Amino acid sequence: MEVRGPGPKLVLVFSGKRKSGKDYITDLILDRLGPAVCTVLRLSGPLKQQYAQEHGLDLDQLLGPGPYKERYRADMIHWGEARRCQDPGFFCRLATAGAQQPVWVVSDARRLSDLQWFQSEFPHKTVSVRVQCSDETRQKRGWSFTTGVDDAESECGLDEGVHFDWLITNEPTAPPLDEQLQPILKLAGKAAASAIQ
Repeated sequence: MEVRGPGPKLVLVFSGKRKSGKDYITDLILDRLGPAVCTVLRLSGPLKQQYAQEHGLDLDQLLGPGPYKERYRADMIHWGEARRCQDPGFFCRLATAGAQQPVWVVSDARRLSDLQWFQSEFPHKTVSVRVQCSDETRQKRGWSFTTGVDDAESECGLDEGVHFDWLITNEPTAPPLDEQLQPILKLAGKAAASAIQ
């Protein structure tokens, strides 16, 4: 299968609260579509890479789920906000640089400016997806409220005033994720097929 043409055929922009399961779901999509068709783009990756570089920190630990990342999270958020104020698309451009697959899955949009950048750069190709679950479920996954993090724009920027194309409920009592993902996977399959010669 040979993919041709510059840029994506479909951009799936995911958002949701910490511990809602965004990474788990976007990894499921990658697993279903395969790496030749789909790439997962993490806006936090370039942010953390740049932050680690400028502050002399361990990038591998910042990318991981452990306490090292949590120790720097609040400062990293403030630093990232300052960068975005100067250039709203800074981290989006870094994350998408070199992406060749026809389907891009952005796993961690956190602000309206993130979503707006993709909608502006890839109009008619960008689809927004919100992953939601209860605070109780998030707590079972290890979340606890942190002042300066959970009440910051990076967690609340897409909570209100945004119409999402799809909502996925990631709860034990919700329909199975495979069932909820079927329309998204079908759309992605059509987009990938349009890129194959």
